[in-house]
Amino acid sequence: MNRRFLSVAVCACLAVTAARAAESSHSVSQAQFDKWKKELSNWGRWGKDDEKGTLNLITPEKRKAAAALVKDGVSVSLARDADTEKSIDNSQPYEHAMNGVNPAASSDRFSVSFHGYAHTHLDALGHHFLDGRLYNGFTAKEWVTVEGGAKKGAITQTANGIVTRGVLVDIPRLKGVEYLEPGTAIYVEDLEAWEKMAGIKIQPGDAVFIRTGRWTRRAKTGPWDIGKQSAGLDASVLPWIKSRDIAIMGSESAVSVTPIPTATPITNPDDYLPVHNFVLVALGMQLLDNCDLDALAAAAAERKRWEFLLTASPLRIKNGTGSPINPIATF
Repeated sequence: MNRRFLSVAVCACLAVTAARAAESSHSVSQAQFDKWKKELSNWGRWGKDDEKGTLNLITPEKRKAAAALVKDGVSVSLARDADTEKSIDNSQPYEHAMNGVNPAASSDRFSVSFHGYAHTHLDALGHHFLDGRLYNGFTAKEWVTVEGGAKKGAITQTANGIVTRGVLVDIPRLKGVEYLEPGTAIYVEDLEAWEKMAGIKIQPGDAVFIRTGRWTRRAKTGPWDIGKQSAGLDASVLPWIKSRDIAIMGSESAVSVTPIPTATPITNPDDYLPVHNFVLVALGMQLLDNCDLDALAAAAAERKRWEFLLTASPLRIKNGTGSPINPIATF
C-alpha cells in the first residue's frame, strides 16, 4: 500500500476513534448514573447526622479569602424581580397586594409558591429524594411530611447565610453568542474551556453560577416552557462537579439540560432532572434556581474578572424546603 495513502487512512481512523471517544464520554446509562449515586456520594462524609452537606466546605478561611476579593465595592443582584404575571414559564406568580395606605404609613402582603422555573430561590436538601431518601440517607417518609414539613434538610440549616467565593461561568460568552438555545447541553469540556478563557480555576467551597442567557433570550423571543426545554448541564458533568468540591451552584433555570439528551438514557422518575436532583441528594448541595445572571455577566466582563464575593440570606422558615432569595455579588 502507498505510504501516503496509509498515513491518511491511519489519520482518518484515529479521527473517527477520537470522535467516538468524545461522544461516548457524554453517554451516561441509568446503570452508570445509579452507580454514581454510591461512588460520588457525600453521605456520611461530615458525620451521619449532618444536614449541611457541601456547605461544610465553606470554612472560616474560605469566607475570609472571599471577602478579600472585594476591590471596587460594587454589588450586583443575581435575582429576578418578583414576577406577578402568569405565563407559560410562571404558572404560580407572586401574589402581591396592598393592605392599606393612610397618611402615616402603608402596608402590603405577598405570597408565593417559589419552587419551579420562575422565581429565584434556594433549594434546601429536604426538597428532593432519590429512592425515598434525602441527603445523608434520611428517609423522606419519616422526616419530610405534609403535616410537619422538612424536619431534616430544612432551609434553616442555612440560617447564618452563605458567604463564599463566587465564580461566573458564562457559556454564551464562551461560545460567542447572546444566549444558548433551549435544549443545549453543557459538558465538562465547556466548563474547562471557560476556566482557560477566563483565567480562573473553580476551587473547593466555591459558589458556581452557570449562565445560559435564558433571560436575554426571553426578553427577545418571549417566554417558553422551560420545564420541557432548557439549556443546562449534562449528566456527564457529575464526576467533575464532585471532584471540584463545589459548595453551591446557581443557574438561570434548574441547572439541568432538558429534555435529557438521547446520549443519556436516564429513565428513573426520580432522576427527571439528573444534575439538579443528584447534587441535592447524593452530594448534599443546595441550589440557587432561576437566577438572573445578565447584570453579573456585564459587571464581570467590564472588569475582566469572573470571581467575586457571594453573599446570600434565605428566609428562616422552620421546616421549610427552600426560600425565595436575593444573592448578591460584590466586586
